Amino acid sequence: MSKNYFAIIMAGGIGSRFWPSSTPDFPKQFLDMTGEGTSLLQSTFGRLEDVIPSSNIFIVTQSRYQKIILDQLGDKLSPDQVICEPDRRNTAPCILMASLKIKKINSDAKIIICPSDHIIVDQKLFSQDMELALNHADEKNLITFGIRPDFPSTGFGYVAIEKDHTDSELKKVIAFTEKPDKPTAQRFIDAQNYFWNSGIFVWSATAVLEGFKTHAPVLYDLFYKGFDLLNTPSEEAFVSENYLLADNISVDYALMEKSDHIFMIPARFDWDDLGSWKSIYDRQPKDEGKNAVVSAQLYADNAARNLIKTDANKKVVISGLDDFIIVDTEEVLMIYPMNKNQQVKNISEKALKKFNGEED
Repeated sequence: MSKNYFAIIMAGGIGSRFWPSSTPDFPKQFLDMTGEGTSLLQSTFGRLEDVIPSSNIFIVTQSRYQKIILDQLGDKLSPDQVICEPDRRNTAPCILMASLKIKKINSDAKIIICPSDHIIVDQKLFSQDMELALNHADEKNLITFGIRPDFPSTGFGYVAIEKDHTDSELKKVIAFTEKPDKPTAQRFIDAQNYFWNSGIFVWSATAVLEGFKTHAPVLYDLFYKGFDLLNTPSEEAFVSENYLLADNISVDYALMEKSDHIFMIPARFDWDDLGSWKSIYDRQPKDEGKNAVVSAQLYADNAARNLIKTDANKKVVISGLDDFIIVDTEEVLMIYPMNKNQQVKNISEKALKKFNGEED
């Protein structure tokens, strides 16, 4: 395990598609979403520990989540490893800020970028793929991992590679496409050179900072002017003053779609980005009625294809109910059609307005 290896975990999202379990005060990355006994963040940190020294793993989050992170991982990392954003500004600013901090610590650093809310079960293949990418990370290459699609998803972004590079470990990326419609997604699958964009990146600190400097110079200059203050007591004041001036922009738009040095490695590890309650249902074991249960005890009478998630191992009885999401928390019970799972964010906003007396 090299001292030059670092990781950045992005853990600032609010997980609105997983309401009512996930809330702005305690979002999904800090929850045990599958009933396995650890939060998504704890699982992500544990995966990276097999490749990266614990002291070299940084977490970027909103300030209000710092205490949660230290409560969950405090025996594995110091407060200095939690980088707090004054407010959310998407992935480009947080990756740039964290990369500058790491560059100042170690100019030879190679960095893995990981969201905090993915599920990856095959630890051995994940570690092997990360080592492969780290070995290929040089002063120019920006590497992303692609997931071989097995259905025409409209919920993922896609990465296209040059077909004549299919025999090499690094495949030249020729296009990024945001969430397509279903006919377009099917065309991508038929073309066989399109992959789902995993959101996991690997690069050297030198390569990513040069990329930002070239393709997002305003953002780069905004943060680089405080380079000498990073990792010092003056950092907090600099970040507070300047972070909110940054554009709200993803790393895909700011950098990946513009650079000529983007390469992809097809992931051998399993991957699930948990985009909706349906994704939880799909990966959970099912009973004879194809009901999936998380942290509950279920008695189902003439009920099928439901997802049931509760807190504290609650006993649940359902009858005559098919294809529903049933989520029970201390404050909210939601019963919602499975075929509308992509609309949970919208219904949660309307429900909270009603409960807070803010209806139009």
